[in-house]
Amino acid sequence: MTSLSVRLATLDDLAAIAALFDAYRQFYEQPADAALALDFIGCRMRNHESVILVAEPEDAPRTGALAGFCQLYPGFCSVIAQPIYTLYDLYVAPASRKGGAGRALMQAAYAHAKQHGFARLDLTTARTNHTAQALYESLGWMRDDVFLAYNKAVSTA
Repeated sequence: MTSLSVRLATLDDLAAIAALFDAYRQFYEQPADAALALDFIGCRMRNHESVILVAEPEDAPRTGALAGFCQLYPGFCSVIAQPIYTLYDLYVAPASRKGGAGRALMQAAYAHAKQHGFARLDLTTARTNHTAQALYESLGWMRDDVFLAYNKAVSTA
């Protein structure tokens, strides 16, 4: 297992994060689109609309490679009347899987939320993503079996 660290992303990481983000979207059956990934992540970073954490292998300064990333979006829960984070994106590069990057990113997200006064972290994942579900549950995350999630696309035409 390669030693790694987790830190807040900077704009210097944009290209590496965008490549991981494009792969993440492909995992969720979206077409590859490097330009869209670069634009989307760049906007979130420049506009300070999300918090992005990166897992960096010890040799990253030499290679520029990142093992993975997670992205947190701030929001609020009206019921508890407190700020929350939605952990919307978590992705570990295939070559870095089973090396602890996902666990380290999840633990860093929790520590970041706690340090900044957020009351809760929420996430959703595909029902078939059993590997991720096992990780979440091993870290004490509780699956919501009470509420159903719905969404509806908004036409922009």
